[in-house]
Amino acid sequence: MINARISGIASYIPDDILDNEMLSNMVETNDEWITTRVGIKERRILHKDVGSSYMGIIAVNRLLESTGLAKDQVDLMICATSNPDYRFPSTASIIHHGCGLTSGYAYDIQAACAGFIVALQDANAYIRSGLYKNIIVVCTEKMSSMINYKDRQTCPLFGDGAAAVLVQPTEEPGMGVQDAVLHVDGVGLDYLVMKGGGSAHPTTQQTFDDGWHYLFQDGRHVYKHAVTDMLTSSLDVMKRNNLTADDIKYLIPHQANLRIIEAVADKAGVPMDKVLVNIQYRGNTSAASIPLCLDENKHILKKGDKLILTAFGAGFTWGAMYLVWDM
Repeated sequence: MINARISGIASYIPDDILDNEMLSNMVETNDEWITTRVGIKERRILHKDVGSSYMGIIAVNRLLESTGLAKDQVDLMICATSNPDYRFPSTASIIHHGCGLTSGYAYDIQAACAGFIVALQDANAYIRSGLYKNIIVVCTEKMSSMINYKDRQTCPLFGDGAAAVLVQPTEEPGMGVQDAVLHVDGVGLDYLVMKGGGSAHPTTQQTFDDGWHYLFQDGRHVYKHAVTDMLTSSLDVMKRNNLTADDIKYLIPHQANLRIIEAVADKAGVPMDKVLVNIQYRGNTSAASIPLCLDENKHILKKGDKLILTAFGAGFTWGAMYLVWDM
């Protein structure tokens, strides 16, 4: 049986740091308040007058350089982003062109913070079908473009960044993507949304004045759903594959809130020394958070390590994936 494996990974984060002390000069907050509630000390911000594609292009170029894959060998690019450069064309098409790729197709998906595992499952299906052999999944998020830096509830949470993985086939038993469970429930619309700018509420002076072009989040509802749904989906994929917490080398959760991560790990029986975390210095980078965390920890990952990836985002959209590391 052919499985899909991650055979390369690369990332990019902007140089500019926005730490909690700097935020305290912009909005009524402080380091203790932010650290205690969400576990974030700083985040990276892309101050350049460019879109998410800028970071995606750098991440993909780094991936191509590190793997040695020729540009004309890329069969498909899947871009996961909640911050596209434009309503259209797709951000994937901009990254594809910006990297000088000369073959293959490219498209966007929108699964918010669950974007990486959703895109990786798409790539897994293409690989297993035999349709494509070289697929790039790129996740790029300029979250700062949708954040109101006068809203103390949301502005400490988010940062910018991008990461890309190369997905290729393997016939080695037990390697690569083994299984995934994905869910969606439209009840999340009221609790995590950008109300303005779409066809439901096109841009007007009123939508602008009402702040509908910033991210809105009902933190209490999102926290409750995120803990429950990331936990249950992780346990489901583990049960389906006869895995216990002892079998798992690492749990890699979406980096939204350290309290959420700790609650999921505790309820799943996974000690925190087996949970990969980088939220302290990256914040929530939405779809890019899991691959960013993977890239920054690839030096400790070994072939055969059994990993559980889990994420929760707007929609609500959530799920978990069982991946055996093969790099």
